[in-house]
Amino acid sequence: MDPKSEVLLRQYDFLSGRILLINAPTDDLLAEFDASINPAVWTWNFNDFHYFQSQQADVHFGAEMPEAEFDQAVIFVPKSKELLNYLLHNVAAQLKPGSSIFLVGEKKGGIERAAKQLQPYGKTLKLDSARHCQLWQLVLDHTVEKKSLADWAQRYSISSPNGDLNICALPGVFSQNRLDIGTATLLPYLSQVTSGKIVDFGCGAGVISAYLAKLNPKNRIFAMDVDAFALASTQMTFDENQLSPEQIEIKAVTGIADAPLFLHAIVSNPPFHMGIETDYTASETLCKTSRRHLKSGGELWIVANRFLNYPTLIEQNFGRCTVKADQQGFKVLFASTQKNVKES
Repeated sequence: MDPKSEVLLRQYDFLSGRILLINAPTDDLLAEFDASINPAVWTWNFNDFHYFQSQQADVHFGAEMPEAEFDQAVIFVPKSKELLNYLLHNVAAQLKPGSSIFLVGEKKGGIERAAKQLQPYGKTLKLDSARHCQLWQLVLDHTVEKKSLADWAQRYSISSPNGDLNICALPGVFSQNRLDIGTATLLPYLSQVTSGKIVDFGCGAGVISAYLAKLNPKNRIFAMDVDAFALASTQMTFDENQLSPEQIEIKAVTGIADAPLFLHAIVSNPPFHMGIETDYTASETLCKTSRRHLKSGGELWIVANRFLNYPTLIEQNFGRCTVKADQQGFKVLFASTQKNVKES
């Protein structure tokens, strides 16, 4: 069992009633609760959502807190400080004064810093410290007014050949405050991407999707991500720029296996984090298996850190990988499937 869950269970007597577990680990925690506790789970990770569904849990997937009454909430500390602010505010706005919010996390994950974010909402108490984790309790002492999801988005502008784009990024979304170096390196090459049916894998705030849509109104973009905050950000970015809703399909996915077939192109600044930990599984699988989702003559465009072995993986599966750019620590990689002579 995850050590964060173990620490929570050490203070089991503090838990009671209808409890919302937020960002909970995919372990056996729910099986440890008796009839006095009625748990529900809120996650924004689509893989975690499938796990809790398989456990027959009451689970909600999305960027917004489920609309229901809860007696208590347990927040498992996310990586992003801004995301924790969002979670605390929303939970405090939905629970009644006098309710308890528990915060649990690893020391290496910033639990001591995170505990300070509880202070504006009421009295805090450290309940436990074990397994390299801490558990804190907050007792709400006042009501909080809820804010709309859009109020939490950071906004910045980028340039494209067809005019500026306004990017909207919610808390916890990759590169929330400004365009990241990797995507900035890739953008000038997007005009070379074959137009048509295109997947933006790991769409984040929708920078690549919106850029491709702005470049060519005939492009049909499938914006895909495991993270509900990323998907909501992409939708906001399209709305903000008044891009045609017919151009975009936003979809939660567990990985590239959920992408459509017969694509003209897959474009990605691939993800490599799962919470606090670094995890290259999704991006390596993209390099290994994306070919099966492309039509004959279809293209793969990836930007990645220079030190990663993606060129080798792509070469093994496409036969060839071309480095289009190598600058500021990033490579833009290109590969294509063998074009059938019968196809135009």
